[in-house]
Amino acid sequence: MSVIASFPTERKATLSLTGSLAAGVGFAILALMLAHRGASTPIVITLALAVWALAWFANVIWSRAEGLPPVLTRLAPAAVPLLFGLTLVFLWEVICVGLKVPTVLLPAPSLIMARLFASLPVLGADFAQTFVRAAVPGWLIGSAAGFLVALACDRSDFLRRGLIPIGNFISALPIIGIAPILVMWFGFDWQSKAAMVVVMTFFPMLVNAVAGLAAAGRLERDLMYSYGASWLQTLLALRLPAAMPFLFNALKINASLALIGAIVAEFFGTPTLGMGFRISTEVGRMSLDMVWATIVIAAIAGSACFGALALLEKRVTFWHPSNRS
Repeated sequence: MSVIASFPTERKATLSLTGSLAAGVGFAILALMLAHRGASTPIVITLALAVWALAWFANVIWSRAEGLPPVLTRLAPAAVPLLFGLTLVFLWEVICVGLKVPTVLLPAPSLIMARLFASLPVLGADFAQTFVRAAVPGWLIGSAAGFLVALACDRSDFLRRGLIPIGNFISALPIIGIAPILVMWFGFDWQSKAAMVVVMTFFPMLVNAVAGLAAAGRLERDLMYSYGASWLQTLLALRLPAAMPFLFNALKINASLALIGAIVAEFFGTPTLGMGFRISTEVGRMSLDMVWATIVIAAIAGSACFGALALLEKRVTFWHPSNRS
């Protein structure tokens, strides 16, 4: 019997995980050093495949969380996707550097990050123009308006039957066709981008809010009726809490749509600021590293907003079955 086989289950799982991670990091550093020094392609590819296999093995152990200490088990929900993402970035770097992919086709992550940190003042101004001045106000106005109209639809069956099909129709329209119209209506500054975000976020909130307000059970409604509760009291005490999972679902969807809508709207006219303006301008200059740096900023901002809303949802809807451990 081997020495490792005689260890307890928890120690074996921990040793397997830490060993695969340590070996993967070592092989990854060696592969990157050889790739940047122009080593033989087969050697670099072999090391990259070894890193992929070790990361895969570590992810399998960590995702199962069988026999691991409680600390590692609690880290698994965040560590597993992070490890997977870092592995993909590593392979991206090795492929671009090892195979000498032209930067106009696909720049390496190291070049993208170098350009990002070198252009932080420019990217910061673009982020403020697109995210702070256009995406956030449009997200707030569109989501709030969709919720208020959903309340009106809940009170009026005529509105509900009329607006929901229109919402489905508007959602199917291509945003690239609506954006230039709104730019002509509201001008080239941030107001037209915020209007674009309002259009994109209004109907997802409307549809989800209408469904959420109808989610309360019949027995619970009858109980509130037997207590003599008014429509507003029933809304605040029963129907609004029951609709929270639907409302947060709409808010998370709109968080992604808001940034997309603001960036796309900037393609059709904007001051010399904005993430969409930066992407369209740098593509014309064949400066793909700057384009990817802007995309990284947008992805980080969108992911952070989605994650913050997901955490808030767990706090608010702790009673929901999906949040029970």
